[in-house]
Amino acid sequence: MHKEVRISMFGVKEPVDTAVAVRTPEEGGQPPLSPGALRWVQAMAVLGLVVIVGSVVNWESPDLLKYFAFLSIAILSSAVNIDVPGVTGSFSLIFLFVLFGTLELTRPETVMMAALMAVTHRYCQQRQTRTAATIFNVGAAALGAAVSHSVYHASWLASEHVDSSVRLVIATTSLFVANTVPASFLAAMTEESSFIEIWRARHMWLTPYYLGGAAVAQVASIANRYVGWQTVLLTGPVIYLIYRTVGLYVERLEEQRRHAEAMSALHLRTIEALALAIEAKDHTTHDHIRRVQVYAMELAKELKLTKQETDALRAAALLHDIGKLAVPEHIISKPGRLTPEEFEKMKIHPVVGAEILERVQFPYPVAPVVRAHHEKWDGSGYPSGLTGENIPIGARIIAAVDCLDALASDRQYRRALPLDEAMKVVKADSGKAFDPRIVELLTEHYTKWERMAQEQNARASKLSTDVKVERGAAPAAGFESAAQAAPKQANEGAPAEDFLTSIAAARQEVQALFEISQDLGNSLSLDETLSVLAVRLRKIIPHHSLAIWVRREHVLVPEYVNGEDYRLFSSLEIPIGHGLSGWVAHNLKPIVNGNPTVESSYLGDSGKNSVLRSAVAVPLEGIGGLTGVLSLYHLDRDAFTKDHLRVLLGISSKIGISIENALRFRQVESSATTDFLTNLPNARSLFLQLDSEISRAKRGNQPLAVLVADLDGFKQINDRFGHLDGNKALKAVAAGLKTECREYDYVARMGGDEFVVLLPGARPIDAETAAERFQNMVAQTCSELFNEQILTASIGVANFPGDGSDAEQLLAEADRRMYKQKRDRKEGATTDRRHRLWENSWSVTVQ
Repeated sequence: MHKEVRISMFGVKEPVDTAVAVRTPEEGGQPPLSPGALRWVQAMAVLGLVVIVGSVVNWESPDLLKYFAFLSIAILSSAVNIDVPGVTGSFSLIFLFVLFGTLELTRPETVMMAALMAVTHRYCQQRQTRTAATIFNVGAAALGAAVSHSVYHASWLASEHVDSSVRLVIATTSLFVANTVPASFLAAMTEESSFIEIWRARHMWLTPYYLGGAAVAQVASIANRYVGWQTVLLTGPVIYLIYRTVGLYVERLEEQRRHAEAMSALHLRTIEALALAIEAKDHTTHDHIRRVQVYAMELAKELKLTKQETDALRAAALLHDIGKLAVPEHIISKPGRLTPEEFEKMKIHPVVGAEILERVQFPYPVAPVVRAHHEKWDGSGYPSGLTGENIPIGARIIAAVDCLDALASDRQYRRALPLDEAMKVVKADSGKAFDPRIVELLTEHYTKWERMAQEQNARASKLSTDVKVERGAAPAAGFESAAQAAPKQANEGAPAEDFLTSIAAARQEVQALFEISQDLGNSLSLDETLSVLAVRLRKIIPHHSLAIWVRREHVLVPEYVNGEDYRLFSSLEIPIGHGLSGWVAHNLKPIVNGNPTVESSYLGDSGKNSVLRSAVAVPLEGIGGLTGVLSLYHLDRDAFTKDHLRVLLGISSKIGISIENALRFRQVESSATTDFLTNLPNARSLFLQLDSEISRAKRGNQPLAVLVADLDGFKQINDRFGHLDGNKALKAVAAGLKTECREYDYVARMGGDEFVVLLPGARPIDAETAAERFQNMVAQTCSELFNEQILTASIGVANFPGDGSDAEQLLAEADRRMYKQKRDRKEGATTDRRHRLWENSWSVTVQ
């Protein structure tokens, strides 16, 4: 919905955003005024009607010909609006004729002239007008004319011999107040805004025009007295000629203003195009620029920056990273921490960005903001080490906003933080890296501004960077030939070194393959096997990243990853049939110089793209079928050759069998220390861990709590619902215990329905609190699974060193207390049951 003005007091046409009524674009009509606004319109209508009726009843006109002559000129003039350059509004000449009438006409004549002019102006300027607004304008016009005339001719002013010029100024002020106050009240009630703010914003600028009108009216009055009203009327064409001249001048000014605005808009669109060029290169900062701009502009409003500062900030928010065009792309897109040398290269981007923008010669200071947007409040930033208020305000804003968005966005070297946590990080650096005043405003408004940024990004169009162009068979210079590593054919002119190089390369390859074969059979540890394999492969096949994917049901999981895009590949679980490695697994066929960016395509997240440009992948098969996929990646296109593929195929079966054996060994090893049902550590693993925790507690003089939990009512679940549902309950309780514990707590299953929890560093009161939390979790889990309260938990707590100094003593004491709690519960339940039976029997006896 939007608001628009439909009120013009004495010819004052207010700005379009000061609406009396709200018009819905879809409806095209105007809904009724609010009750308060309607009562105000009715009051003004009644007052105006009283004034008009009084004027008719008490009509007096010494010279009707003179009155009708002036009335005709006034009505013709009321149809004209005068636009004021630099002001969002216009005014008519009605008030000028009212002031002239105040000086030369009777009160009834002035009132009727004002009312007729108001009606004429209303219908000439706004043909589709509402009746309420017209009645309001006419009533207010009549009332204003009556007030002005009455004040000027007031007996108390005449008796004091006040100069006529002073009386005219007082009358003009009265007319100004009578014109603007009613309209401001109506607008305030309609828009639910402050009356003072509306009156000051929309009417104060008219003050000099009213005073100027008073001077013109005074001159016309003097001319009327000395040369006659007929001569005054003859000046009408001259006044109209002046009006037309001024109109042409204003129109030319308006045309120049529109041209300046068009150039400014073109300037801003050019800036946005440059920002899109940066975004197209730096895919990891997708939508970053727009989000920074939204936050920055809202901060500018809150800080009440000047127009010059705001315009500079708007451009800098879009272009602050333009200097990254001078930073190598592999540094910008590096999926890990920068080296000192890489960081030195990265630090040039504010300087280069400022130098680029200095050549644009913006009419506002953009370059200093861009140069300083990595400066810190405490002086530890770069490139100049500025501190505090010495940093431009725009740079301080961008520094805080840029950091917040970077923390809350996915990057190749780390996952995004939740927005609230990112804000906490920024707040922690308040007064160190960032301006405390800016951080305070960010903390207060960041959730609202984030919604605004998301809405703007949703509306923004994206560059077609992923579009496939069907036409164009080949570039004019032809395609780059695929890399070939095969030895050149000997001929008579070939140098002897070619033969020696080929022989050396073949011998090196045989030696490397032999070492790989030997190493793969030396260990059953999967991690050790894959680590050795990665080292050996790097010597014979150049690559920047290696990933060994192991099949787990219908997905490939990264069992070993190193090199570029480590974080990206480590986070993937590729469905078989998707991506490059998934295709190899599904088809059991190798691929050479495939596109690594499709590995993450199943996520549907354009922000998770690999910087690697080529890949070779082979399926790894064991005795039981597909074991996984071995993939090597390179930063260059077409980096792998058929010889590289041949080497990988030669050892793939050996690798597949080794991985299969290592996985089986891991499974057997895990089953020896892990409970098969709940995947929790078993009793054997528990005793080892408990001994270790006791030793650690002794060394650090720290407390340790041991909790033994037994599920009460578990047999009833097995009897009523079956063992499958019993197993489901055990798994749910095990998962619940893990959830309720800290990362370094230890949860194990002793057997049956008995669990043990180790709480390092927990005091007795902490252990009791944890026990209550576990009991509530068991009750809630039972209710969710069986919709009734069958299962409870009895928990015994033993504390080191007070209840024992070794594993057996602690477990025995916790077990004893658990069984005591269980007995107390049973005895309590038996007592309650006997009490209920006694009450029932007593009730029967009494009856």
